[in-house]
Amino acid sequence: MTKADLVDKVTSLGDLTRRDGEVIVDTLFDAVIGALKTGDKIEIRGFGSFRTRQRNARTGRNPKTGAKVDVPAKRVPFFKPSKELRDSVNPNGAVKSRPAAAKKAVDKEHIDPHHPPAM
Repeated sequence: MTKADLVDKVTSLGDLTRRDGEVIVDTLFDAVIGALKTGDKIEIRGFGSFRTRQRNARTGRNPKTGAKVDVPAKRVPFFKPSKELRDSVNPNGAVKSRPAAAKKAVDKEHIDPHHPPAM
C-alpha cells in the first residue's frame, strides 16, 4: 500500500475531499516523525508502538572495495507490532519454518580444480 492508497482509503470512509485525506495522512505522519525526532514513544493500542533504538558505532566494509569503514553511532526508527496485529497477520498461529538443509561435506584432498564439487 502506498501513501496515495492510504489517502484514497481515508477519503472513501467519509465525506472527504482528496485534499482533506492528504492533510489527515500528512498530519499523522508528521506527528509520528516529530515524536520520534524528540525521542518520544508512540503507542497505538491494538496496532503497535514506534520508538527509536540506538545503534552503536561499528566498523563496516565497503562492498565494492572491501576497505574498512567506520560507521558512526546513530538512532534508528523501530516498530514493534502488538500481539493483536501479530495474531491478525497469522490467524492460524505461528507459521512453522522448515529446518535448513544440511550442507554436504567436501573432501578437500580429492578436489578436482577443473570440476568443482556440486553443492
